[in-house]
Amino acid sequence: RVVAMVKFSYYGHAAFLLDDGTHRVLVDPFLTGNPMARIAANEVACDFILLTHAHGDHLGDAPSIAVRTGAAIVAIPEVISVCEGQALGEIKSHPMNIGGSLGLPFGKVRMTFAQHSAGVAGGIACGFVIYIGGKVVYYAGDTALFSDMQLIGRKDAIDYAVLPIGDNYTMGLEDAAMAAQWLNAGHVIPIHYDTWPIIAQEVNRYKEVTEAMTRARVNIVAPGETIEL
Repeated sequence: RVVAMVKFSYYGHAAFLLDDGTHRVLVDPFLTGNPMARIAANEVACDFILLTHAHGDHLGDAPSIAVRTGAAIVAIPEVISVCEGQALGEIKSHPMNIGGSLGLPFGKVRMTFAQHSAGVAGGIACGFVIYIGGKVVYYAGDTALFSDMQLIGRKDAIDYAVLPIGDNYTMGLEDAAMAAQWLNAGHVIPIHYDTWPIIAQEVNRYKEVTEAMTRARVNIVAPGETIEL
């Protein structure tokens, strides 16, 4: 596979941007009202927006960003309908569903299971396996630990797994460490913690536990920071 330079910029909570130098993929852009956000919604540039579900702390500013930038939203149909209802203007979209793959100019995305509520009636939460710049990035979305993560890790050689560790609403430290093991990921980037007191976590403890029980290296990325994958 062709390897480009892929940059991962963490915007706080579950919002991040993948940039291969040509295409920019924004994920779960909750920025307005996000106490961890280090960028304003009107400052973000992107070509595609991936949404895992319709809770406000994930769908966030997606409708306004899509209208302003012309970025296409990739999500399940029910979540796209929520965006269309909120958007002050036309938005482009690529509806898809669990188990499906979609070729996009930067590579492709595959929509995976997540065990979580969807934030919209009739909807289902999801995760994404993102092929970009020769890297395979798995973003779990908000989820519990589930045994089919082993299948995701068998199907794709995951370079980076982006996993929630905050507990209460998602996996906590121990389950997220087991997720890294089951996914057989080369690296893990923990997210979805410390935004509010209820999801406060010792991220260095997560790194210690995960690196002790898996082959993964844990990359702790602070909100506002960019790393090269």
